[in-house]
Amino acid sequence: MWVTDECKNSFHEMKWRKVHRYIVFKIDEKSRLVTVDKVGGPGEGYDDLAASLPDDDCRYAVFDFDFVTVDNCRKSKIFFIAWAPTASRIRAKMLYATSKDGLRRVLEGVHYELQATDPTEMGFDLIRDRAK
Repeated sequence: MWVTDECKNSFHEMKWRKVHRYIVFKIDEKSRLVTVDKVGGPGEGYDDLAASLPDDDCRYAVFDFDFVTVDNCRKSKIFFIAWAPTASRIRAKMLYATSKDGLRRVLEGVHYELQATDPTEMGFDLIRDRAK
């Protein structure tokens, strides 16, 4: 499994330059390359990310969650989401499960990780509560 430079570069742009709000990654099953499937602009939100995940196939995603702490400090936490919906093929689930650590090693600076098989397991409230 190989992670393309595009994945690394997009992640750095999100983390340091705040160019993207989120990035969705997918694995090409033939080449076993992890590629960028979609990026969300700075104006997009968590709902846009959730809407861009397929109902019947696996993906990885990172989301840059900005928030204000109780003492009024602006903070940002990066979430890694392993998306494996129930309707996806067994083979895809296995490929994504075994490739996850390789991608995670490349994406330095992720604060939290979520595994989700349906949208309720990655609800915005869950993200907000984890980040505090």
